[in-house]
Amino acid sequence: MRYPVKFRSLEGIELESRPLHLAIGMFDGVHLGHKSVIEAAVHSARRENGIAGVLTFWPHPSVLFRPENPTRLIMDPANKTRLFRGLGAEIVIEQPFDSEFASISAEEFVPHLVRCLPALDSIYVGENWGFGKGRKGDVDLLLREARKRGVSVISMPRLYRNGEPISSSRIRECLIRGAIEEANSLLGYSYFLEGEVREGRGMGREIGFPTLNIPWAGDLEPLHGVYGVRVDESIEGALGAPGERPSARVRSGVANFGLRPTVAEEGENAPILEVHLLDESCPFDRGDRLFVELVFFIRPEEKFSNLDALKIRIRNDRSDARERFGRIGG
Repeated sequence: MRYPVKFRSLEGIELESRPLHLAIGMFDGVHLGHKSVIEAAVHSARRENGIAGVLTFWPHPSVLFRPENPTRLIMDPANKTRLFRGLGAEIVIEQPFDSEFASISAEEFVPHLVRCLPALDSIYVGENWGFGKGRKGDVDLLLREARKRGVSVISMPRLYRNGEPISSSRIRECLIRGAIEEANSLLGYSYFLEGEVREGRGMGREIGFPTLNIPWAGDLEPLHGVYGVRVDESIEGALGAPGERPSARVRSGVANFGLRPTVAEEGENAPILEVHLLDESCPFDRGDRLFVELVFFIRPEEKFSNLDALKIRIRNDRSDARERFGRIGG
């Protein structure tokens, strides 16, 4: 069986009789704080021959409560599930966050879990996790209600970096202002964009800098600009440390993410990722689905007066990227 097994709701789940150790949270971005919660559940499940599970939600509660201004998400559900798998989760429950689910009171939340998941043995959450209607439930209430039903609760302390708590909202703010290295330090891996290589107009090749063109279809746009990037064909490769990557085809490069103001044609208003590999050999082609890690930020996107000025700047960007990759390895 290929793990994790994914369920689209708490209702109607049938599991083995082994005890279920369940991490609960939105887990947007699956950052270092989330990782500590999920790994605690996984380690307990392995120690007790149980099942390691993750309960997460889709869409974000803000879609229901403030649809005019919902929270922009770092990561889509498919990539979250891939990261859960990498952490050792055996099942993932993606509960729809709709009005019916949101109406469950804090006092009824644990009974609802136990009814849906009779093998529930323990719950793992972050210390600041809130739940139930109006988000009135806290860890103290969770402990009381779970204890009545023989379920353990493990509350993991918040993690801090540079004196501030690691959080999804902090990472979103870093991405919006181009602080990609700070975002990566909070995530515990390099933030990545994913997409299929599409055929472009060939302008990059004409000016001496061929690119892999990847349309972007995410939720939260990182700052438009030029980045040093690594490119791989798998998320497993993208999450591996340099020198430990399973793919032999990983490449370093320089990429522009944005609207290409110097060369965009009228009506082109969707962000695109244009990746120029530093290595002359390119193992990728149209139709390949790639993961592009944003490793460091070089400069904001800008409009140049002509193609010659653009070429000079790209040449400088490429030199900058080579020098910085040389320092960090990659």
